Parts: sequence; structure tokens; C-alpha cells
Amino acid sequence: MGARWAVRAGRAFDGERFLPGGATVVVEGDRIVGVEPAAYALPPDVPVTEAAGTLLPGLVDCHVHLVASGAFPGTPGSLEWAGSASPAAVDEVVTASLTAQVAAGVTTVRDLGDVAYRVLAHRGRETEGLPRVVAAGPPVTIPLGHCHFLGGEVDPDDPPTIAQAMTERVERGVDLVKVMSSGGFLTPGSDQLGAQFEVVPLRRIVDAAHAAGLRVVAHTHSVAGAEVAVAAGADGLEHFTCLAEGGAAPPPALLGRVAAAGMTVDPTLGNDPSRFPPVAEMPPHILEMLERLGITDRDEHFARAARNTARLREHGIRVVSGLDAGAMPAKPHGHLWRAVAALVDGGWPVAEALATATSVAADDCGVAAGRLAVGRLADLLVVDGDLAADITVLARPRAVWVGGVAVER
Repeated sequence: MGARWAVRAGRAFDGERFLPGGATVVVEGDRIVGVEPAAYALPPDVPVTEAAGTLLPGLVDCHVHLVASGAFPGTPGSLEWAGSASPAAVDEVVTASLTAQVAAGVTTVRDLGDVAYRVLAHRGRETEGLPRVVAAGPPVTIPLGHCHFLGGEVDPDDPPTIAQAMTERVERGVDLVKVMSSGGFLTPGSDQLGAQFEVVPLRRIVDAAHAAGLRVVAHTHSVAGAEVAVAAGADGLEHFTCLAEGGAAPPPALLGRVAAAGMTVDPTLGNDPSRFPPVAEMPPHILEMLERLGITDRDEHFARAARNTARLREHGIRVVSGLDAGAMPAKPHGHLWRAVAALVDGGWPVAEALATATSVAADDCGVAAGRLAVGRLADLLVVDGDLAADITVLARPRAVWVGGVAVER
């Protein structure tokens, strides 16, 4: 089990709420064995780290692409590149991605865009001080559909093809299944406003996953793709951008169905503006789509997307935070704090926004982390400042532990 030790901070967030007066968290092995007030008198034989700033659970990024580094499409380090890169090159990027994540206080990642199941081999590296990994394998898509270059194509009109793809994922040992229910901006020729699958074939995917005890999350940029995913019984919606001709807003009836189904939504908010090209320099297929959507101001579009998440909250829909890290230059690994900050900018209370990247996210990923609570994994983060007063403090980690292992920084 190992000797007990503790970390104490005058400010603390336990995954659900801020703790008045801070907290003393006692760790043994990879688990939390005690949570006491900061003023708690520890036994003299228990070493304690006195932490300045705010103590909270390690962050959980619910949407990452470890095989990519956020490079421009088609260049080394991009998702498209990963589809044809050597296994050794992909593994190198995965390790670099994990290292960047944990340096930023992210102690669990959910990978939703693998190639050749390379990411699965990187599970269990917590003893190296790297994040724990929840992995979906290659996303299921249609021929030449969104992210087809990652190797997850199936023929939606051929049930045996779908069955084979699902059997392969189960035999490989994936933790969940990712399916592309709509097109995506990174794949020219895919339909961002339509649905890639009809309800029946998508339900075959969902039913096969559920029969194996696996959850299904669906990439849904379009209203049409989201409607199909809800009807097919998917468990979660990624992006949920709700694109349709002339704009991007969630229809009230769709919100009601998502809430009634008990689904989880990951809006994948947050961008690094310094790494985003001007609209005029974007690829032609993206410019065409922006014109169809009536989007002329990128910053206003992102601000509107953040405000739209308030409607998810109003409907009681469970929301988690994932950045879509690695998918594009403006979403580098280790910037999950931007997704949380975007929720706050959209009107969320700070504690509720933080829960989307800690307790709620951990529960959705099926890992015993995300809370400062006895029995939970000792994934801990100390950030430099008063997190309750300034959400951007989340971008300033001072100390990180994964399963009780201190991360060298």
C-alpha cells in the first residue's frame, strides 16, 4: 500500500463544490484515504506538502486525439498524417500528447480518434506519471466519411460489415465506441449539415456496443446527425454544434429529447486564439461552409456556442468538458482549461463548470477519479491562485499527482 502522506491547501474544490477553509487530503498508495479541513492536525509521522493556491482533483479531458499534436491538416502531427504514419511515429506523438496533458493538470484523457488501436497500448502508464487513458479505438464512419483516414470505415448498408467492426473493437478491448454521426470540418467532402448514418444502421452499432457493455458517443456537428444519434440510442453527443442552414443553435425539441434520454453532451468548447488562422486563410471547403451557416465573425460564433451551453444546463442535460485536443492547431494538448473557462464565459457558475472537467467527467468516463473523497484515485492538482475568483487560474498548475505519483514538472 505504501506510506501515508498528505497535501494541504487553504483553498480547495472537491469536484462538486468549494470547501470553506480548504482541505487536507491524505493519500495511501494510489487512493485517497482521508479528506479533512486544512486545520486538521496530522499524525507526526505523516509527511505533508503545504500547497499555496487551490487544491482540486486532477482534470479529465473527455475528448482528445492522442495520435495528433494539433498540426495543420495534412502535415506531420495532424490526424490525417496519423492515418498513414508509422506505428513508431504515432507512438512518439501519443507519448508527447500525454506528457503535455499531465503537465497541465489533466490526469485522465478519453481518446476518441485513434488509428490502428495504437492508443490502447498506452493505457496503464500512470506509474510513469502520465494520465490514465480511456480509449475508443478508431471512430466508426462511412466510406470516405469524416476521419475515414483513421481506418474505421463501415458500409452502413451491409450489416455484416458493422458486426465485424464491432466484434473487432470488443476483441481489441476498447473502453467505449465513437461513431461519426455527421461530417466534420477536417474531412473535405464530408457533410457537416447532414447525417452520415440513418437510424437503423447506427442503432446496429449502438446495440452491438451495449451488448458488450460499452457506451457509444457520437460526433454530431449537425442537427440531423444529432437527431439520428438520439433516435439510435447513443449515450453521448460530442460537439453538439447543431449546425443547420443559416446558423447553429440547438432546437428546443431536440434539447428535450436529449434530456429525456439521459444523454451526456460534450460541447468541446475552447480554442487558443493565437493558433487560429484568420478566416480568410481557412481551406476553401471550410469557407464555403461558414458562408452557408452565415458565420462572418469567428469570435462571435465561439461566444454564441458558449452561450448555447446555458440551454443545456437549463434542460438539466449532463455536460462534460473535452477540448478536442490534437485535432487542430487551435486545440493543442494541455489546454482543457479553455473549455472550462468558455463555460464560465457562457454563464455557468464556476463550481458547476469545474465539475464538468472533474467529477461529472470522471463518472462519464467510468473512472474512480474526479473527486476529493475517500476511496477515490489520488489524482490531484494544485493551481496557482484562487480558482473560485478567477477561472483562468486553472491554466497555472503548480503540482500534479496521478494515482499518488508526483509528476515531475
